[in-house]
Amino acid sequence: MARTRIRARARLRTSAIVVSAGAMLAVTGCGAADMTKQASPFAAPADIRTVTLSVQSWVGAQANVAVAQKILEDELGYRVDLVQTDEVPAWDALSQGRVDAILEDWGHPDQEKLYVEDKKTIVSGGDLGVTGHIGWYVPKYWADAHPDVTDWKNLDEYADELRTPESGDKGQLMDGSPSYVTNDKALVKNLGLDYKVVFAGSEAAQITQMQQFAKEKKPFLSYWYQPQWLFNEVPMVEVKLPEYSEACAAKAPEDIDCAYPTTPLQKYLNAGFAKRGGDAASFLKKFHWSEKDQNEVSELIASERLTPDEAAGRWIEKHPGTWKKWLDR
Repeated sequence: MARTRIRARARLRTSAIVVSAGAMLAVTGCGAADMTKQASPFAAPADIRTVTLSVQSWVGAQANVAVAQKILEDELGYRVDLVQTDEVPAWDALSQGRVDAILEDWGHPDQEKLYVEDKKTIVSGGDLGVTGHIGWYVPKYWADAHPDVTDWKNLDEYADELRTPESGDKGQLMDGSPSYVTNDKALVKNLGLDYKVVFAGSEAAQITQMQQFAKEKKPFLSYWYQPQWLFNEVPMVEVKLPEYSEACAAKAPEDIDCAYPTTPLQKYLNAGFAKRGGDAASFLKKFHWSEKDQNEVSELIASERLTPDEAAGRWIEKHPGTWKKWLDR
């Protein structure tokens, strides 16, 4: 999950195409070729109405796609293909036409400038309706016992309690997937903290670790974000970092020394699809729901172990007054 303002963040159907970050990066290279001029190898036959959606690795993004996919298929008669990508490669794929839409973007200003402003191969799809925020969090049971731990200036006093085999003689700041673009290593360095960033490997692995810590009532310090269903199960309190400012966000990534901002999450569409995508493009532009809605579906997927299709179906059945508005012409 990333931005100059935020420098962050499924089960795929049989028809899905999975593209690894490494593979996509190998395709895009280091600007050696203009991939926006290449035709998509995933194009459907002319008589089949198909929509291809980007799926990112965190469960909130999977929840968006699951609901959109089911409505596109069941109500509008489209075939929906899914492409699993990391954050930056997803923009490249969207520009190329390899995917038609990204439903949850946490902000990538370099890509916005290149593809939205300059090349005009991507257009805004509007607000998702969900506000995103990244920060450092500690479990509420620990914050209740040690209220001063919620100020970054006091974190070093607790570094010894947060040591792990992975962090060595420093306190552990737990991050999720190494593919997320975050400020955490820069923050630790620039704030002079006695901590080491340790990656759990994925959102799911990070959740498992936090659940285990909470079960044993152990302290932890973690990069985390809202919206996220886990707050319902493991209440957490945000650590106050130095106040966010645009001036701070404009610094080089390695010089960032302030908190993450709060920002409305955005949708983006391939420009050609936005013009010629008919009912599907219109529907995706109108797709707009709340943090509560997203967390409801996310929890069904991640905690209750429903498939994305089953979770989406349950939500759709309960909330016709919300999603039927997305079909209005």
